[in-house]
Amino acid sequence: MSIILFFVVLAVLILSHEFGHFIVAKYFGIRVDEFGFGFPPRLFAKKKGETEYSFNLIPFGGFVKIFGEDETDEYTKAPDEDKNRSLLNKPKKVQAAVIVAGVLFNFILAWFLLSTSITLGTKVSASSLPERISVSEQKLTITHVLSGSPADKAGLKAGDEIIYLSSLEKTVQSENLLVDKVQNFIADSENETIFVGYIRDAGPAKVATTTPVAGIVSGRGAIGVSLDMVGILKLPFYKSIFEGFIITARLTMEMVFGLLNFIYGFFVGSSSVSDVSGPVGMVGIVGEAGRRGLVELLNMTALISLNLAVINMIPFPALDGGRLLFLFVEFLKGKPINKKTTATFNAIGFMLLIALMFAVTYSDVAKIFFK
Repeated sequence: MSIILFFVVLAVLILSHEFGHFIVAKYFGIRVDEFGFGFPPRLFAKKKGETEYSFNLIPFGGFVKIFGEDETDEYTKAPDEDKNRSLLNKPKKVQAAVIVAGVLFNFILAWFLLSTSITLGTKVSASSLPERISVSEQKLTITHVLSGSPADKAGLKAGDEIIYLSSLEKTVQSENLLVDKVQNFIADSENETIFVGYIRDAGPAKVATTTPVAGIVSGRGAIGVSLDMVGILKLPFYKSIFEGFIITARLTMEMVFGLLNFIYGFFVGSSSVSDVSGPVGMVGIVGEAGRRGLVELLNMTALISLNLAVINMIPFPALDGGRLLFLFVEFLKGKPINKKTTATFNAIGFMLLIALMFAVTYSDVAKIFFK
């Protein structure tokens, strides 16, 4: 079930991306030869106007075939009338708009999904929202667990709701379950055994036994968790559209900075492929979101859509960002880049991306079998 759900999500993300290229190309009068639902082999096709809409056997995604994306033999031999409606013959700003449109539609999809989840009611960290927005049913929740920490060894996970903490001498529960009071309780219990009562996925109450230690947080005992008050954000759709846009924009910026930090860390040795998830890892992540309900699935799909948008804008050959970089170089030079040079860079970029995908997939599999 997780695999099917993952491919459905992937199909939606790819189709929205390709539809962005398609609709903007159409808007600027560029000839679009084919819009494919799924990937070949073809099942059947229907032509409407000049565009052929094909339905293909492999349903996980789609593609768009825009005339004159590259200087192929078909383009070279085409009459001037057709060349005038090719992508290559359009101004650089129009070409850039068509390229960026795929990423833009991934952003729009994420915006719509997050707005919908807010309308239905979604869990959010109260501290991440402005005071003008009220969050109901707030509960103290673990938002992150440090790998190898006492909390991790005790079995605590992100998403667990804390219902009480106790030691041999004192207890914190009910109205006192606030972030600062719990942090102080943990700090005051350094090297002492404490009991953490929690609820996971609306299940029965459980108890974890752990010991706060020094060295995780400077100057105080800690068990290696981040805490926040998490509640339900639910707004009517006309309000959720506005708040959804703000959240989508904020998440996008966080992903951009996170990607930059990862790239920097990769070169200085503090990051590795084990820090990211590929297709195998994403199957489990999407499957888990689906098990948690529709809202969690919408949120996860939105996050993946934004992630794809940000990655696609990296100025690297074979990505949309790489195509934009080539356009910018051509704009500065005042003439097209040699097509053999472009093809070589794209081929190298594609091979590197495939190699990275294999490395990430191997890391995903290793996490499953050797964790």
